[in-house]
Amino acid sequence: MKLSLDRSLTAVLILLKCFVIMAAIGNRGTLTEASGFKVEDDVNRLRGAMKGAGTDEAAVIDVIARRTIAQRQLIKEAYKVTVGKDLVDDLRGELTGNFEKVVLGLLMTAPVYDAYELKNAMKGAGTEEAALIDILASRTNTEIKAITAAYKKDFGKTLEDDIEGDTSGMFKRVLISLLTAGRDESNSVNEAQAVQDAKDIYAAGEARWGTDEVKFLTVLCVRNRNQLLRVFDEYKKISGKDIEESIKREMSGSLEEIFLAIVKCMRNKPAFFAERLYKSMKGLGTTDSVLIRIMVARAEIDMLDIKAEFLKAYGKTLYSFIKGDTSGDYRKILLQLCGE
Repeated sequence: MKLSLDRSLTAVLILLKCFVIMAAIGNRGTLTEASGFKVEDDVNRLRGAMKGAGTDEAAVIDVIARRTIAQRQLIKEAYKVTVGKDLVDDLRGELTGNFEKVVLGLLMTAPVYDAYELKNAMKGAGTEEAALIDILASRTNTEIKAITAAYKKDFGKTLEDDIEGDTSGMFKRVLISLLTAGRDESNSVNEAQAVQDAKDIYAAGEARWGTDEVKFLTVLCVRNRNQLLRVFDEYKKISGKDIEESIKREMSGSLEEIFLAIVKCMRNKPAFFAERLYKSMKGLGTTDSVLIRIMVARAEIDMLDIKAEFLKAYGKTLYSFIKGDTSGDYRKILLQLCGE
């Protein structure tokens, strides 16, 4: 009786967690809740896919890439209850390469996945600055707070401490500022403030020898989106240039990249991700870490808008780019997340 009660309580807690997850997810994703969802059927199908010699990768894709994050959490819990093993561990033992990375990423909740990607970016020698930029420049205050909580829970250290130890200079200061999740997220616009901010940024960059990066940080990391759009308009009136052009002239390296990412996310976040996807696949080779991270993280949030921006900017579909640039089961699962 107690075991049955414990399982019922666990199921309720998982459901509550799922409702929170679903509330945080956007409604412009290619992944939507599977109708007629039966968690027991999915668990049995996954068990069957991993039985005996070899793996039925098609079955894994059909279940994992056709369910929402919330549904996958229920599958993970039911798998552990009925099989007595961890689904992630079993899949890790069966899959390899980029296909494995996509599947395991999809089995995480959004903040846990972002925390995992940030940790990986700072592992060992060197840092994958692109991951730090892509995630911290694009997430909302609520998302950043959830990421920092997940990071501390899973890795036993604060994200801020790890960033402090792994980055330097003004780039580090911008990351730490974003980590505080202190951006104004209201819709209000103060016209006088917008004019003053534009003047201050101009005075801190184009109008002087050298650049006062702190002024850029103060405006770009703190003001709300509507306010920044007005600042960008005023800046162009004063300087005759787009803010992006001035950032490219005044800065370099990771600092330039993160300020540009913030501006682009404020102007049009799906267009920012479309550009990142395009750059990850154009030319020789593929930057799989970027491609996987965006496809996994945005499939349930705004992938429909990202696809539309991709087509508008590059004249080809995201689907066709992925199809031409990847292969095997890795290609199949990414195309499923992309949707035709």
